[in-house]
Amino acid sequence: MKDLHLIVVGKLNDNNIAELERDYFKRLTSPKLTIHEVKSHSENLEKEAKEVSAKLDELEKPERLFIVLLTEKGKQFESVDFSNWLNSQVERLRVVFIIGGASGHGKAIIDRSHFKLSLSELTYPHKLARLLLIEQIYRAQTIKANHPYNK
Repeated sequence: MKDLHLIVVGKLNDNNIAELERDYFKRLTSPKLTIHEVKSHSENLEKEAKEVSAKLDELEKPERLFIVLLTEKGKQFESVDFSNWLNSQVERLRVVFIIGGASGHGKAIIDRSHFKLSLSELTYPHKLARLLLIEQIYRAQTIKANHPYNK
């Protein structure tokens, strides 16, 4: 099973959300998730895309990536379907999720992506989208293991 990566534009500066995130990280066993925070450029999509591209280039050196953008226009899943989809991807691919800055994703990153994922039709602040994605990755792990967390 391959590890997961999450690239986020901007830093998480909310201690309450960071504490919740740490709690899910303690629970995550497989696949392992690594978060990479890249610099925000005041909603300059081109500069932010360069930051994300540089991180993707770094991650891609050992092997090819499957790049998933989080966007409101992406595919939505129910939790069990997301678990099945995610687990099938990480069995064969190195999956990298990307949460863009406040203005979304730059064209270079959109063009480089392989899949678009939406957490909801609602719009969330980036710090909450990050937490929701991490929780869903943990939930996917528990579904695969037939753990009662998803009940």
